[in-house]
Formats: sequence, C-alpha cells, structure tokens
Amino acid sequence: MDSSADTAPSRLQGMGKVEFIGLMAMLMAVNSMAIDVMLPALQQIGAALGISSENHRQYVISAYLLGFSVAQLFFGPLSDRFGRKVPIFCGLIIYIASAMACVFVPSFGALLFFRALQGIGSAATRVIAISIVRDVYGGRQMAEAMSLIMMVFMIVPVIAPGTGQVVMLFGDWRLIFIFMALMATSVAIWMYLRLPETMDPTDRRPFTIVSVARAFKIVLTNRVAFCYALASAFIFGAMFGFINSAQQIYVEIYHLGVWFPLAFSVVAITMSFSSFMNSRFVGRFGMRRLSHGALLAFMAINGVWLLLTLFGPQPTPFVVYLLLFSLAMFQFGWIGSNFNSLAMEPLGHVAGTASSVLGFMGTAGGGLIGAVIGQAYNGTTLPLVTGFFVLSLIGLVFVLIAERGKLFQPHNKPI
Repeated sequence: MDSSADTAPSRLQGMGKVEFIGLMAMLMAVNSMAIDVMLPALQQIGAALGISSENHRQYVISAYLLGFSVAQLFFGPLSDRFGRKVPIFCGLIIYIASAMACVFVPSFGALLFFRALQGIGSAATRVIAISIVRDVYGGRQMAEAMSLIMMVFMIVPVIAPGTGQVVMLFGDWRLIFIFMALMATSVAIWMYLRLPETMDPTDRRPFTIVSVARAFKIVLTNRVAFCYALASAFIFGAMFGFINSAQQIYVEIYHLGVWFPLAFSVVAITMSFSSFMNSRFVGRFGMRRLSHGALLAFMAINGVWLLLTLFGPQPTPFVVYLLLFSLAMFQFGWIGSNFNSLAMEPLGHVAGTASSVLGFMGTAGGGLIGAVIGQAYNGTTLPLVTGFFVLSLIGLVFVLIAERGKLFQPHNKPI
C-alpha cells in the first residue's frame, strides 16, 4: 500500500485532510457518544425500569459493548468485499433504528436488547473508519492521522456526560436516545455527500468462509499485530472499567452530584491534548518510542496511585485522585492510537478484516475486563486502581513479546 504524501488527495478525490479527519472522528464519535452520554442517566434509568442493584445499571454500557465487539468480526470482511461505504451506511441505519426503539422500551431487558443492537450498528463506524484511514495513509502518516482523529474524537467524552445532563433538563432519559439518533443521521448525510469510496478495487476479497478464515489467519499469526492487539485490549480494559464505575465513584464516593460530568471532562481534555501532542511528535520520534515510554509511565503512575490507595487516607483526596488519574490517562493518549497503528501497519492488504479482528479483540477483551472491574466496585476506588496497575503490567508483557524483548526500537525486523 502506497503511503506517500500524495496518497490522500488521490484516494479522497479532492476532499481536504481537515474535513477527512473531522468526518472520521465523527464516525468514531457516534460510538463514544452512545457510551458516555448515558452516564448521567444510569440512575434515572434504573429507577424508571425497576433496577434495584446499582451495579446492574452498568449493564446498559456492557450490553452495548457486547454487540459492538462481536459485530466487528463481520463488518470488516463485508467492507473488504463490498467496499467501505455500503456496509457503514447499513451500520448507521441499524444504530439509528435501535436508538429510536430504546425510546419506547417497556422493560430493562428490552432496553438491553436494543442497546446490544445499537452496538452492532455502531461496530461498522469503528471498524470501517479505521479501514478507511488505512486505505488513505500508512506508517507514521497513519499514526499522525489517527492521533488527530483521536484528538477530535476525545472531545466527545468531554461534552457527552454534560450533554446528557442538559438533554435531561428537557425531559427524561429517553430523550438521550433521540439525540443519538439525530447525531448519527447528520453524520450519515455528511458521509454520503462528501466521502468517496476509498478502497482500491484490486484489494477486494471474496466474502466466503474460506477467504475470511484465511484473512483471519493472516491477522492472528502476525506476531506484532496479535500482541499489540492483546496489549490494547488490556489497556482499554482499564478505561472501560472506569467508564462502568465512573458515575458511582464521582457521585457516591466524592459526592459531586450533577457536577460529575465536569470531572469526567477534565480527564477527557487531558487525553485529547495528549493525542494532539502525539500527532506532532510521532513523525519525529516514531510510534514505538512514544508508546513504549507512555506505557512505562502509565505503569509507574498506576503503581504510585495503588500505594496511595492502599496506605493513604480513605478515600484518596479528590484533588490527588483526579491528578493521578489525569496523568495516567495522558499516557493513554499516546498508547491508544500508536498501538492501533502498529497492529494495523503490516496488514494493509486485509485492512477491513484486520480492523475487525483487532477491534473485536480490543473491545470484547477490554469490555469484558472493564465489566469485571465495574462489577467489583465496592464503594471504594481500590478495584479500579488495582485493575489499572495489573492491566498495565500485562500490557507490557505483550509488548515485550511483540518486540522480542526490546523496547524503543524504531523499526522491527521482518516478521
């Protein structure tokens, strides 16, 4: 796959880089919005639908992630067969329809069903958006583009909880699903009008069991791609663990009430700034140097945080908690996009299926780990902090396997 500077203009047929990055970020933000905008509504949903256990409210997030993770396995191969635009439109239609169905659900079980269906539709936006970026860019250019996309994408967690809070000023939690449907509709129209098909026709693969299995084998037997995907899964598991228990931590432990979206936004802004810095530095220092350094810093910060949680005052003073958490998630901004680019880099010839498999591993694994951390919530931050530290250690192990024990090397030998 050509990764030269003129690739983007030829593939995008006149669409500018700024607009392209904005559109890709919004496609991915459709997924993020469906998670983060729900956080202020979990308590109200539980009360309205008769859920007595506070931890069970987290299933509104977990059901979505379940559908999202499994569906990624199908949308990638479909996009390698039929191109990028048709499958992504199908996914957006499913997302919009299921969001509207959530407005009328009579029970918590029905809500979870349509949330899983909404996750299935959203999977297309995540998998195919990354495939489109890989169609257009390669190497450090892809890492730079992904960093800029992640920077814009991270604005969503900044505004989503507050947006959900504002929406509920005009009605109950059901209005949030109408808002999500309208957002996805506007993104679909933008994509239809402006984005050309980016997939090279010569890269199309037949959609058969044999061809899909062969593509999956390519992904799963590539040491670098496989190990970086597993490392990402464990690191993302930490973030999903926080998302699942964020409302309880901020409201029950730190008593922030309606102000908890503001604290949530501080961390998201930190991650967005980190992604922007990564886009500036990755071309000079490379993906490995930045992400490996960030992973070691992530582990060290989490170790200090865990020691303070175990032996310091209970609960950890909010200012200290927010500072350590923000520092940890600043490293996440350098880890996420670079790990994803490192995993995708050797797989450009099967970009759709590669994005599917790697996305499934990241979100299914991360979602499962995050659900375990969330359900372990016991009125303290200890399960979350312990999870952050242990998962960073496991992530480091897989990076060392991918790199044959050598960190900070600018290039790998042939795999």
